[in-house]
Amino acid sequence: MSAPARSTPHCARPCSRPISHATPVTPPPPSTSARPSVGINTSSHGADRRRSAQRCELAGEGVELARQLAALLPREPEAAGLAALLELHHARAAARFDSWGRIVLLEQQDRRLWDGAAIERAALRLRAAVRQGRPGPYQVQAGIAALHALAASYDATNWADVRALYDRLYALDPSPVVLLNRAVATRYAVGPAPALDEVDAVGDRLAGYHLWHAARADLLATLDRPGEALTAAERALELATNPAERELMSRRVGELRRRL
Repeated sequence: MSAPARSTPHCARPCSRPISHATPVTPPPPSTSARPSVGINTSSHGADRRRSAQRCELAGEGVELARQLAALLPREPEAAGLAALLELHHARAAARFDSWGRIVLLEQQDRRLWDGAAIERAALRLRAAVRQGRPGPYQVQAGIAALHALAASYDATNWADVRALYDRLYALDPSPVVLLNRAVATRYAVGPAPALDEVDAVGDRLAGYHLWHAARADLLATLDRPGEALTAAERALELATNPAERELMSRRVGELRRRL
C-alpha cells in the first residue's frame, strides 16, 4: 500500500506508537494492573491528526503509567515488557502522519523523525526483562517492535526473526490476528504467495476485520491480481471506521482502479 512521502512531525515533542506496524497486533488480555496503560495507548494511536496533540499527550500518559508499573514491579518481566512495547511504539509517533494528516505506513516513514534515544532505552528495558527468563506476550510483542525500530531501514528488517517471534506470540496468545501479522512477515521472509495462503487460512475468523481485507488487497496487488485486490480493498474501506484509515484505504482503492 502506498503512502505519502512527505511527512512532518505532528507531535514534535516526545509525547514520550508496527503495529503494527502498521501491522496490527491485538494485545492479549492484559492483567488488571496493566489494562489502563494499554487502553490509554491504544485509544491514542488510532485517531486522526485533528486531535493528534491531545492524543499524543494521552499516549504519553499511558507510557508513563506503564513505566511506573514496571518500577513498582521490578520482578515482573511482563510489566517491563509492556513498558518497552509502549515506548517503542510511541518513539515513532512523529513519523506516523504526514503534514496533511494522512497515515504514513511504516515502510514509508522518515526514520530520522523517530526518537532514537527512546528506542535504545526501550530495547535495554526489554533485554533486562528477557533475562529474567519468564517470557510473556508483552515481551514478545516488544521484541517484534524492537526488530522494526532498530532496523536501519524497512528492507533491512530481519523478517525471518519477526516471523519467528509471531510463532512464539501465537503459542502464548492463539489469536487469528497474530496469524494475520505473521502472514505479513511471511510476505517478506518467504514470498507473497505463501503469505496470501496464510491470510486466506484465517478468513473464516477475520472476514469482518478491515485489516484482513487490506492485507489481502496488498498481497493480491503484489501478485498482479488487481481485480481481486480492488474487491478486497473496497471491502476494507467499507469496514473501516477510523477516519485516517478510511482515507488511506480510499487512496488504495483509487490506485487499484487506475490499474484496471
